[in-house]
Amino acid sequence: MKKSSGNKSITNRRASFDYALGEELLVGLVLTGGETKAARLGHVHLKGSYVTVKDNELWLINASFSVMTGERGGGKTVETRSRKLLAKRAQIDKLIKAKKDGLTIVPIRLLNQRNFIKLVIATGRGKKRYDKREAIKKREQEREARRNF
Repeated sequence: MKKSSGNKSITNRRASFDYALGEELLVGLVLTGGETKAARLGHVHLKGSYVTVKDNELWLINASFSVMTGERGGGKTVETRSRKLLAKRAQIDKLIKAKKDGLTIVPIRLLNQRNFIKLVIATGRGKKRYDKREAIKKREQEREARRNF
C-alpha cells in the first residue's frame, strides 16, 4: 500500500521577517535520493539559507536536509551542501540583474507536489532593525484585537 504524501510544504518563516520580499519564482532542485526522501518527510530546514549565482547558475546554500544513513540503527546526518536550482535562462538572467541591483535571493517555501520537489524563491531587500520592531508591534496589536473579540 502506497502512502499519500499530499501537498506538504516547508516554509521559511524567518525570511518574511528579515526581508521585504518581492517577486516569487518557482524553481526545481537537484537532489540525491536520501535528500528527496527527507524533503518528502518534512525533514528540511530553510532558516539561514540563501540563493547565490555561480557560473550563471543558481545554487541553494546552507539548507539543512536530515538524511537517514544506511545503518540499521537509523542514524541521521544533517547535510548542508550546495544544491543546484533549475530555472529557465530568462528567469536566471532576471535574478542575476536583481542581485546586481543589491537584492538578496531568499528561499521561501519547499513544496512537495506529487513526484516533484520544488522551491519557491523570492528577491528581497533586508529590513532594518526599526522595520522589524514595527512588524512585531503590528503583530501584537492584531493579537490583542483578536483577543478582545
